[in-house]
Amino acid sequence: MDPILEQRLHINRRQFFGKCATGIGTAALASLVSPDLFASMSDPMAPRAPHFAPKAKRVIYLFQSGAPSQLDLFDYKPQMAKMFDQDLPDSIRMGQRLTGMTSGQTRFPVAPSIFKFQQYGQGGAWISEVLPHLSSIADELCIIKTMHTEAINHDPAMTFFQTGFQIAGRPSMGAWVSYGLGSANQDLPAFVALSSRGSGRPSCQPLYDRLWGSGFLPTVYSGVKFRGEGDPVLYLSDPPGVDKTLRRKMLDDIAAINHQTHSEYQDPEIVTRIEQYELAYRMQSSVPELTDLSNESDATFEQYGPESRTRGTYAANCLLARRLAERGVRFIQLYHMGWDQHTTLPKELPGQARDVDQPTAALILDLKQRGMLEDTLIIWGGEFGRTIYSQGALTATDYGRDHHPKNFTIFMAGGGVKPGLVHGETDDFSYNIVKDPVDVFDLQATILNQLGLDHERLNFKYQGRYFRLTDVHGKVKHELLA
Repeated sequence: MDPILEQRLHINRRQFFGKCATGIGTAALASLVSPDLFASMSDPMAPRAPHFAPKAKRVIYLFQSGAPSQLDLFDYKPQMAKMFDQDLPDSIRMGQRLTGMTSGQTRFPVAPSIFKFQQYGQGGAWISEVLPHLSSIADELCIIKTMHTEAINHDPAMTFFQTGFQIAGRPSMGAWVSYGLGSANQDLPAFVALSSRGSGRPSCQPLYDRLWGSGFLPTVYSGVKFRGEGDPVLYLSDPPGVDKTLRRKMLDDIAAINHQTHSEYQDPEIVTRIEQYELAYRMQSSVPELTDLSNESDATFEQYGPESRTRGTYAANCLLARRLAERGVRFIQLYHMGWDQHTTLPKELPGQARDVDQPTAALILDLKQRGMLEDTLIIWGGEFGRTIYSQGALTATDYGRDHHPKNFTIFMAGGGVKPGLVHGETDDFSYNIVKDPVDVFDLQATILNQLGLDHERLNFKYQGRYFRLTDVHGKVKHELLA
């Protein structure tokens, strides 16, 4: 069709009002009765009130991609030393599914952890020798030993934790929080994602932008990824030959065109485009100041560890997370890759643990010293756990572990959770949950609850029905809360 003719055939604004006078009048009346009803139409990122008084203002989610071994970090099983190289009893495995990596094994030999454990804090938490800094602040941690998930492979499991669904396409948790609460700083995104590569297995599972995407929510709620090299955000710098005045004029002209297009089509994605252009312009000033660590003291760098001066490392990202939190970013997602120890775990795990141990403890202590820990919720953990049996050959000094979704350990700190708590029990093989299970939906519901959001009320209508992060599941775990 001729594009000019096609444009003329589209209904214009006057025709729309003429044919829908009653509907427009109803909407106008509704806006008079409730002035806030359409506030988000003009500014989708405007701050919004939570459903109830929150305990936390922000979340820092330290996601350990690849699945840390609970058996070698937090879930101490001394009885397993007596069962070295014995087959895992069928009464324990009970026919539970295996991954393709171990389904062909003729044996499932028990591999006790080679690392030493000790009890710490008033709660008596058992923590591995590879985490000395976190051990020293055990009384700040709320350790959950009975997380479980439905997914057994990395990508579906990570997608499930982030979006509440194993198949890609739904909004991430940070996007839901941005949608529910808006932004507290108009010069920075409400939701920021950071990533780092670990020293354990640097070339393991990849990360995908959809993990911090908005799914079917308007794209204005997507997370913005900060990079570890070059411009912190893509296209943050003006191209050669373009100064601030020219860029401002260009954005104004583009905005005028977009506003005209929006008046014709009422597509919310056009508003998103306008908002993102403007945010990008404001970030040209706010982001360089944010990422400039030169004003941090030597004592701070010593607290976070030697790698905190190297941009893009986990330590530097933890320090950056604190600076983001100080500036009102609501949801900060750190991904640290390298935890996928299918083989040579005793060789790889200590370095991987060293990556995160001191910086994580430093972040918690730093926030506490600044009076921010009480309203900052920190979560640390991966997408599932690891098996007690060895994947591949087992020796006295070497073993690997396969994926294990039936139970694993995460911890939380700050944000109104109980400090010094060790929640739940697993069997002697760290294979099945014995007491107090917590599933992914429960964790998501609890995180939203601490932000003052009712997970059953935070919903969005899409394709004829209302969706929410927890779908039709999830219970707030009040026993984890202070």
